[in-house]
Amino acid sequence: MAQARLLDSTGNDIGSMELNEAVFGTEPREGLVHEVAVRQSANLRQGTAKTKTRSEASGGGTKPWRQKGLGRARAGSIRSPLWRGGGTVFGPSPRDYHVRIPKKKRCEALRGALSARAKEGKLVVIEPLQADEPKTKPFAEMFSRLDEDRGILLILGERVPNVLLSVRNVARVRAVEAEKVSLLDVVRAGTVMVEKTALDKLESRLS
Repeated sequence: MAQARLLDSTGNDIGSMELNEAVFGTEPREGLVHEVAVRQSANLRQGTAKTKTRSEASGGGTKPWRQKGLGRARAGSIRSPLWRGGGTVFGPSPRDYHVRIPKKKRCEALRGALSARAKEGKLVVIEPLQADEPKTKPFAEMFSRLDEDRGILLILGERVPNVLLSVRNVARVRAVEAEKVSLLDVVRAGTVMVEKTALDKLESRLS
């Protein structure tokens, strides 16, 4: 049975709780997790890299010197790829790197990643977080108790502006809503902290 530590809203241990086996107790498929992670990384690329060809580089409209009689190699333009400041041969041009990932693959890979974190003891459940005003210090102290160097992913049950504002300045902590969490978020984090109210949303999304 998959289990996770249960923390109160200040980060103190108050016991443990059982997790849904269908979401947090599956056997991860490493090949699938890798495939989806690579494709999601590709989908984040802007694809705006661009170099100029010899026809796009400025200048070079006049032949540098006459064809014969000077003992030098023939040259027709100072923007030849052979020249400094010339065009680039086979350089990058704007393109779309997006790769479609079937929903079933995305869900299975995310279930596998969450299950791996739960098996490692790196998935903890916390009572819903509240903040009357944006204040980073109490959240920084709470996260420091986890003693995690790789980073922490906080999965929220609902969008609470004061919590988001308080967390965004804490180093190596990323907060994301349950509906928007991706495989890359889970893979990049050392510890996954899930709000208790986010469990139902994750289960309904991934079951």
